[in-house]
Amino acid sequence: MSTIHLHQNTTATPEEFVAALTDFGPGRSKLFGNSADGYLKVHDQGQGQADVTEGSSGIWERLHYDWSDPNHVVLTTTDSNTWGGRSGHTDTFTRQPNGTADVDVVVVRDGKNLKGRLLGGLVGTVGKGVLVKAFAKTVKAIEARSSGG
Repeated sequence: MSTIHLHQNTTATPEEFVAALTDFGPGRSKLFGNSADGYLKVHDQGQGQADVTEGSSGIWERLHYDWSDPNHVVLTTTDSNTWGGRSGHTDTFTRQPNGTADVDVVVVRDGKNLKGRLLGGLVGTVGKGVLVKAFAKTVKAIEARSSGG
């Protein structure tokens, strides 16, 4: 099992970040590179929660999104062809006095089969740099979306 911690300051507010995280419409892949539009399926969505399948490159997971706390979004993996156990993501937003926000993300990858265990090991070591770059790209895309750019 791999646990990856990501952190970045953003000019987007916590509300703007949550709005982007919970926008399951077309074009999601422009914000989140690992969420190809062809994999995206919303099974259920209600006040502060959703049940969504997403993925890319042959890896998919069904996630329960919980954003009932506006500063904390929890994505729990409920099914996947790769991930199991305690897999998921937790995004925490801290508003700063200057109007910016700190974003802390914890990604847990618990492989449920050989493919998942191998990928989880890679993600936790040499693959962390790929996640850091993808996260930075996501933050910039959300900032551009928030500023209307």
